[in-house]
Amino acid sequence: MTNTLPSESSGGVDTLDPASSLLHDPNARHGRLPRLAVPLAAGIALAAGFLVSLVLGQGIATAVGIAWVLFVVGFPLWTRAVEGKRAATDHFAGTLMWTAFVLAMIPLVSLTVTVVVKGAPVITPEFLSTDMTGRALLGEGGGIVHAIMGTILVTVCAAIIAIPIGLFTAIWLVEYGPGTKLASVITFLVDVMTGIPSIVAGLFALALFKVLLGEELPRIGIGGGLALALLMVPTVVRSVEEMLKLVPDELREASYALGVPKWRTIVKVVLPTAVAGIVTGVTLSIARVAGETAPLLLILGTARSVNWNPFDGAVQTLPVFIYQSLSQTSHFKYGEIWEDRVWGAAFTLIFIVMTLNVLARVVGKVFAPKTGK
Repeated sequence: MTNTLPSESSGGVDTLDPASSLLHDPNARHGRLPRLAVPLAAGIALAAGFLVSLVLGQGIATAVGIAWVLFVVGFPLWTRAVEGKRAATDHFAGTLMWTAFVLAMIPLVSLTVTVVVKGAPVITPEFLSTDMTGRALLGEGGGIVHAIMGTILVTVCAAIIAIPIGLFTAIWLVEYGPGTKLASVITFLVDVMTGIPSIVAGLFALALFKVLLGEELPRIGIGGGLALALLMVPTVVRSVEEMLKLVPDELREASYALGVPKWRTIVKVVLPTAVAGIVTGVTLSIARVAGETAPLLLILGTARSVNWNPFDGAVQTLPVFIYQSLSQTSHFKYGEIWEDRVWGAAFTLIFIVMTLNVLARVVGKVFAPKTGK
């Protein structure tokens, strides 16, 4: 008999060294690809793609497509020959994920570059500080200050309506109503509201204020705020609900053990712990509705000057201003006059939405609970 000595063991149970386990893996190899394997393989594939495209008389798109196919097929084969099947599968999946990421970024980058190139030169102090009072919509002169202020006004009205409703609904769902039938019904209705088309919210606001005001086509800023609030509420509820669920139950139980009432536990323990995620979700929901057009077309109307009264008169917003400028243009006969104005308004709207998104990230980091090591 031959005695086999166990490797490092505890209680007589053998433990295998990870390095020795690789020796028994039929898919493993001893070799390693060079550090510059990925750029080297990509360069070879790209050169081969351009060569084949040149021979076939095709363009750059064909060359890039051929290079991508060669890289997707060739690099995993090279990896399999050197490092084994497992590494080859990992590289193949990674290549497909990076490809999906690049394809998703192409339209985003293209849109951003186009808007910046065409819209940034239009942004001047006069363009941002004047309105369309006394000017033709598609004529020379005029600015978008009335649309900027209208966008801010309507968005603030929507936030004032939606944030308290969404916040208190989420608190009730997480803290008071888990497992109840009413909570199930509310959750179902929130899910339904998440998927409703935005123009339906505009139709609701139009019908409501038509009944309240008795006008055939009411034009009122608060109506736009209500329409946007309907779109904001489900987003706020969902984001706040998920943040509250991330608060550990141990914190609540410790507070209850000290005799703290439930409402005070929510105010002093739960909400401060989740405040970073709550503020981020609320800010992103505001950014999401700031660019809505369809519901505002029905209830806001259009205005040529700044209107700070949400309860009286039409209000102009940037999305509606862009749509109106485009819809009243016939065969582009006004040339660069209307085009510059539209691109400038689009650049301003994207800047506002991007600023809100960046603000959400910053606020989330500032209010995040500080943890010590």
